[in-house]
Parts: sequence; C-alpha cells; structure tokens
Amino acid sequence: MKNQKIVIIGGSSGIGLETAKQVISLGAEVVIASRSEDKLHKAKEMLGPRAAAYVLDTTDEQQVKSFFEQVGGYDHLVISAAETSGGSFLQLETDQARKLFENKFWGQYYAAKYGAPKLSAQGSITLFSGVVAYKPMIGSSALGAVNAAVSNLGQTLALELAPIRVNIVSPGIIDTPSRSKMPENARNQFYDTVANKLPVKRVGHPEDVAQGVLYLIQNHFVTGTILHVDGGHSLT
Repeated sequence: MKNQKIVIIGGSSGIGLETAKQVISLGAEVVIASRSEDKLHKAKEMLGPRAAAYVLDTTDEQQVKSFFEQVGGYDHLVISAAETSGGSFLQLETDQARKLFENKFWGQYYAAKYGAPKLSAQGSITLFSGVVAYKPMIGSSALGAVNAAVSNLGQTLALELAPIRVNIVSPGIIDTPSRSKMPENARNQFYDTVANKLPVKRVGHPEDVAQGVLYLIQNHFVTGTILHVDGGHSLT
C-alpha cells in the first residue's frame, strides 16, 4: 500500500482509527474525517505526519461534496462513521429513527456519491453495515433496516461503479469507544453475555474489523462482498 492515499471517514476513533494505523504501517497516507475536532486532533497526533484531518458532518450533503473537492484524487474510501442507537419499535421516537437513517445510510450514500469520482480506477469503497441486518434483535428494528439498506446499496454500487470495487463490512459486537457512555459494570456484563453466546467466546476488537477492511482494500478480485466480522454472531 506504499504511496496510496486512503480516506477514512470516522477515522478519529474506534475501528476507523485502528484501520488508519494499519494502513499507515503498510506505507499508505491517510485522510481522516469526523465530526469531533478534538478527537481528530488527538488522532492526528497519534498517527503522525502521514495523516491529514478534516472536520466533517456526513449528514450535510454539501459539506461532503466540498470535502472530496478538497481531498482531490485518492485510492480507497472507508466509511466507518455511524450512529448505532436503537430502542423498542413502539417507543422509539420517529425523529430518532430518521436521524439514524440520516447518519448511517445517507452519510455513506453521500460519501460514495461524491467520493467515487475522485477514486483511482483500481480503487475501492468499503461501507459499514452490521450484524442486526442479518440477525434480528429486539430493540434494533431501525438499525437493522439501516444496515440492510447499506448492504444492498453497496452490492448495487459494485455493479454500477465498476471497475471501482465496492464491499461491505458487517461487524458484530465490537468493544469500541462508542459504548463508553455505558456504566463500566453494565458494559462488561453486556460483553460477557454476548461472548458466552458466540462460537469464538469473546466480543470483537477494533483491530479484528480493521484487518477485514484491509483484506477488502488489498484483494483486487473481491467486490460486492459482505464480509461478516462478527465472531459467528449471525449463526447463533
């Protein structure tokens, strides 16, 4: 990946940041983007001189368009930024469900739309779905629908944007900062409960998913694939 330029939206923390670390270790340059200026500053310090950082709200279509105009040509796009809230179907406020679609579906839609024209001919786009698209769970009706929509979008774009490759990562339960607002005891209990149900007997870590992203970036004979990095969660 030496001298390649990778754009990672959501690259300031969690899976996106771990992916940035791994591609830099392989010789690439990265452009990371997220909403939080503070997180971006800390991430850029951690990643070093081969990283550039931009504040970006992916729910703002014009902002996404301007971002890619600033970035210019590049080789691969990874979109790991996402809202993952949920709740009971009858109790979840409609505005919250709409916000979920605006963030995770339309954010990736805008990024693919305005990012694709700037990609090299041998480039790739990696979208992020999630296990609840394939394993329905109580309290995840909206998120499951969003994830399924992202997966379908990615597979359709693999045909429509060819020869640019488009793939989808579907993570399971991953121990990332996105759950840092949970009380530590409740979070650990949740992880233990999930781990006991999984064939691999543990929840995932950001590096597990980042390795999947690297595979999709580097294998030039893979497109339209939904890569399940879920520890077998979708099987249980």
